[in-house]
Order: sequence, then structure tokens, then C-alpha cells
Amino acid sequence: MTRIDIPEPDAAAHAAALERLDALVKPIGALGRLEELAAWLAAASGQVPPPPITRPRVVVFAGDHGVSRLSAYPREVTAAMVRVFLAGQSGVSVLAREVGADVRVLDIAVDDDLAGVPPEVVAHKIRRGSGSIDVEDALAPGEALRAFAVGRAVADAEVDGGADLLIPGDMGIGNTTVAAALVAAALGVPAEEVVGTGTGVDEAGRSRKVDVVRTAVSRAGSRVSDPFELLTALGSACAAATAGFLVQGAARGVPVLLDGVFSGAAAVVAAEIAPGAVRWWLAGHRSTEPSQAFALKALGLTPIVDLGLRLGEGSGAVQAIPTLRAARAIIADMGLLADLA
Repeated sequence: MTRIDIPEPDAAAHAAALERLDALVKPIGALGRLEELAAWLAAASGQVPPPPITRPRVVVFAGDHGVSRLSAYPREVTAAMVRVFLAGQSGVSVLAREVGADVRVLDIAVDDDLAGVPPEVVAHKIRRGSGSIDVEDALAPGEALRAFAVGRAVADAEVDGGADLLIPGDMGIGNTTVAAALVAAALGVPAEEVVGTGTGVDEAGRSRKVDVVRTAVSRAGSRVSDPFELLTALGSACAAATAGFLVQGAARGVPVLLDGVFSGAAAVVAAEIAPGAVRWWLAGHRSTEPSQAFALKALGLTPIVDLGLRLGEGSGAVQAIPTLRAARAIIADMGLLADLA
């Protein structure tokens, strides 16, 4: 794979934003995290004030996983949910409409032919499902790189279509187990510390997930030091596509708002592929899944909102959009202390 150039956010715009924020009609620092986000948006856009967020886009990468047997729901739910997304009735679809964000769903590795769906939904399909990572690789050789390229192409298409904020969504039974395995392997964290209850399994179910993640990481061995080998052994086509999406958003200089546990795990891998990309990412929300906390700490990111969400789909990140818009509004519309009579 060729080197991916990641631009630097505008340091001069960041400094100018901080100077303006300190000059607004308020005590210095009184608006807390909003001021930090306003300066971040200024650096990302190279403008003070930054432009309004008008075209946020959510792309849901859908696929099944060989470890879906550990979930509280059968893998057939994934294919059914693709149709729910297309009908505009999913959780993220409803929430996105409230903030003016468009939602697109793509079949990357759904274990179904999805007959009758629009051709563009299945145009990027890499495979049907993935291997059970405790006993075999998730992907065949070359598939991780192909899926990564798909994610990059999708990000390019969204940016070329006018998107000014990208959100990766996920849909796939078994996602949280795969995310936990990626984080455990990439960061060297014990399985029992990164595995949560996912879709709502009981303690016995969580214990089974811990065993699978521990076995999977052990099976992968030293291969986990290479990001594409890591994705091949323990990830999925969806995780690889998400990583590509995150990297290319950064390469295009467009802010990316991470969602929960799955995009957090993909981001850890993506940061190994293109280290500078993290400068273009924000953490939308705090997931209830423990592996996300390890991922965000490694990336140096702090969640914007914490609503106890564990749906996935991009739903938590969508809830951060109003906060970003509020941050932009204060630096654009508040008065200056110097103008007080």
C-alpha cells in the first residue's frame, strides 16, 4: 500500500480561535469544552469562525461475523436491519433526521444476498460473513486491503458529494466481540478487561466472549503487530472498511466523528496505518462497552456526550452534532468584551 498523506490542521486558525474565544463576552474558559471544540473546528476548516456544519453524513458498514453465536441475537438480524436502514426506520435514521444528517448503508460482508435492495447497497461487498476468529482468520489474504480501499473510496465519494462531517456507523451481529479482540491485540490489554455484554448477554455469555477473545488473540500471535494482518486475523471486512473511511476522511481534511466501540477499535488500527489521521477525529460519545475506553485513551480522545448508549449504527456520534454546532455558534455569534459600552 502506498503512503497516505495526512494534512495538518491549521495551527494559525487554532491560535486565532483561542484568542477570539478569550475575547468574547464571558469569563475566560467559562464555556469549557465548547471552546475547545470551537477551536478544533477552526483548525480543521482553516477559518475563524469555522463554517456551519450543513452536510453531516453517516455511512453504516454492515456485515456478519463468525463469532455471532456469542450474541443475544441471531446473525439473520443483520440482513433484516439493512432493510430497516433503507426504510429510514433504524435508530440512527430517526436520530439523524433530527439533526439533518443523511444516512447511507452499505453491505460489506452481510451473510445474505440481500435480493431486491438497490444495487449501490451491495456494490462494495467483499464477502459473506467472516471466519470465527477463535479458530480461523476472519478474512482471506488480500481482503483486508480490499475492504480498506472500499472505505477510502466511500469517504471520497461522500466528500466529493459535499459532506462536511463524516460519521462511521456499524451494523453486524458479533461486532462487539470483534472490536474487543482488535483492541486487546493492538493495545496488549487482557481479554477480561475489554469484553462487555454487547447486545445484552448475561455473565455466563460474557465469560464465553472472554474465552473467545483470549483464544483468538493467542492464535493470531505476532501477526497482530501489522495492522492489515491484525484485521485479517481478528477483524472483519467491515472493520477494515471503517478504518479506510476514517483514514481517507482525514486525508481529505474533513472532520470525522467516531461513534462507539466498533469505530473506536477500527480507529486504533487506522491510527497505525496513518498515524496523523487522529488529528482529524473526534469521539462522539462514550459507549458502555469497556474496549472503547481503552481505544479512546490510546488515541487521546475524550467523548463529547455520555448518554449510556450501546446501539451502534452511528447513533451516539449523531447526538454530538448539536454540541459541535453550539461550539461553532459561540465563536461565530457571541459579542466581544471590547465592544461593550
